[in-house]
Amino acid sequence: RAWLLCGLLFFAAALCFLDRQVLSVLAPQIIAEFGMTNTSYSRVVTAYVMSYTVMIVLGGRLMDALGTRRGLMLSVGFWSLASAAHAFVIGPLTLGLARFFLGAGEGPAIPGAIKGAVEWMHPKRRGLAIGLATSGAAVGSVLAPPLTVWAASHLGWRGAFAATAALGAIWLVAWLLAFRGLPAAATTPSAAQPASSWRALLARGEVRRLLAARFCFDPVFYFYMFWIPQYLSKERGMSLAAIGALIWIPFVFLEIANIGAGQVSDMCVARGWPKQRARMTLMLIAALLTPASFFAALAGTPALAIGLMSVLMFAHGIWITNFMTLIGDTVGSRDVATTVGLTGFCGGIAGMLSNLVIGPVVDRFSFTPIFLASAVVYPVAWLILRSGKKVAA
Repeated sequence: RAWLLCGLLFFAAALCFLDRQVLSVLAPQIIAEFGMTNTSYSRVVTAYVMSYTVMIVLGGRLMDALGTRRGLMLSVGFWSLASAAHAFVIGPLTLGLARFFLGAGEGPAIPGAIKGAVEWMHPKRRGLAIGLATSGAAVGSVLAPPLTVWAASHLGWRGAFAATAALGAIWLVAWLLAFRGLPAAATTPSAAQPASSWRALLARGEVRRLLAARFCFDPVFYFYMFWIPQYLSKERGMSLAAIGALIWIPFVFLEIANIGAGQVSDMCVARGWPKQRARMTLMLIAALLTPASFFAALAGTPALAIGLMSVLMFAHGIWITNFMTLIGDTVGSRDVATTVGLTGFCGGIAGMLSNLVIGPVVDRFSFTPIFLASAVVYPVAWLILRSGKKVAA
């Protein structure tokens, strides 16, 4: 049953990222229809990131309090309703409101998925389980461009949002059926071991380093999720159909890295490597690959740019799988959702600030400064984690 539940965590993460990517794929069309600038679009993106940031930390606490079963049921149900609301927006303001509620629903999802993987799997298989759960994000991002373009061409862009909401309803039915017959103790958090307080967690140096590291690298993933279609349209002159045909490729590499990095990490631990050494070594390899992002902005052709973006996303897949596993190793299953939420809060704050900067920078200059920043933050984040004598037991 544990692998079945992890499979559903995979699909939940896929839906989460599919829903959030629909807007980025359709951004050129919606921006044109509503007469928006890149600056106004950045505010719409920030509305999502703002609520996501608040709810990833509160949602992590909620997951530790309610348990994964009930917590994810509420999360997916809420964001599916918010996704459906996108079909009824009439301008930038209502679009921003719909994004705000979507972010609020999606915030608790990843802490819940990580918590489920840590709770249900043996530590020696934890890397693979977390890799599987987080790889759903890559699958959702891979499927979003072609499915969104297809849905928009047949149903209109409003129908594309409604279709993703329907997928959320289907997942909810499967989730509830998967828990039938399980004892309540298997799905309800133990009152004997309540989660640690935020103050207790923040008092730990290794937790503070995890937070600081995520503050550094999370803006890069927000940028790749929400701005790359607009970059390809504005600076590469690509049509919506051409973007849909290519933009999924970097996320395939993200998917491969998510699963592969989890397996390699588990293999290293099984061969006697300390868990910290296994996670940090793979994260160092990832950090050394990320300068490819800067060269994507300088690439002579869109195809080469997509290829270099794929290197960055491959590196991110290695990084994020081991980063999440490192959190589980550090705090254990009791506090993992809360800690993932705290790191997500820091990353979200950074993502919010960066999105407010990206729009004006692009309107006044170009995307090149953003790609340059993306090339350096992962090595900085690795050095932050390495600065402590003990990041994980």
